[in-house]
Amino acid sequence: MTTTVTARWRSGLLYAGVVAVVAYCLAPFYWMLVSSLRHTSDIFDTSLVPSPVSFENYRAVFDPTQGFGRALLNSLVVAGVTTVLALLLATFTAYAMARLDFRFKRLILTLVIATSMFPVVSIVVPLLKLFTDVGWINTYQAMIVPSMSFALPLAVWNLTTFFRQMPDELEHAAMVDGCTRGQAFRRVIVPLAAPGIFTTAIITFIAAWNEFLIALSMTNKPDMQTAPVALSKFTGATTYETPFGSQMAAGVLVTVPLVVMVLLFQRRIVAGLTAGAAK
Repeated sequence: MTTTVTARWRSGLLYAGVVAVVAYCLAPFYWMLVSSLRHTSDIFDTSLVPSPVSFENYRAVFDPTQGFGRALLNSLVVAGVTTVLALLLATFTAYAMARLDFRFKRLILTLVIATSMFPVVSIVVPLLKLFTDVGWINTYQAMIVPSMSFALPLAVWNLTTFFRQMPDELEHAAMVDGCTRGQAFRRVIVPLAAPGIFTTAIITFIAAWNEFLIALSMTNKPDMQTAPVALSKFTGATTYETPFGSQMAAGVLVTVPLVVMVLLFQRRIVAGLTAGAAK
């Protein structure tokens, strides 16, 4: 009896802890959503449910003067291209790191991950000078290339760990059946590594989507700004007014696609984080 009661207490504490963590993580987003649905005059109301519900902030977000629709498109282009390029380069690099034996391999992998440890602010000024000289300011590549410097090391590190879990016998068996090493990689290893690649793509896309400082520094034209930059520059009806409601609505619109994407593909993400090779 005592054992049963103890087990119930432990189970109850576990669920209580999970609920507390989930509430802590979701509370800011919930408050942002609630605030975005209030009238401008009720923005400082502290009720948990907006009453009445208003969509005026969302209409204000898509006002042509804000240019937020174009900013969302720019974010999609920058994050999408960064993710695709990072995955293409990281897949080959990570496979070489995991499978090939060569001198200084550990040092090279350490340097790869070390490059992502530099704070963004330390490279913005040199990149701004370089991109000004080559005429890249207000272009997509001025935002994609610097984002790659942080997305690529992360992708290489994640995929190297995943490829190392896959037994060498997979390639050997394919090569016995007549495949070259390249064919074995393309036809056997890549399909089996799909969960890890997919997980890395999600992480890379989210990081590139949320990037702010580089996009802010490399663009000064409204039609080239990404969504986080456009959100930070929302203006109110007067010079001294801060459009909290519009900013909350824009924050919801920027966050919802990421939340939906993670919810839809959560099984693949979990599989990529936990799957072994010979499943």
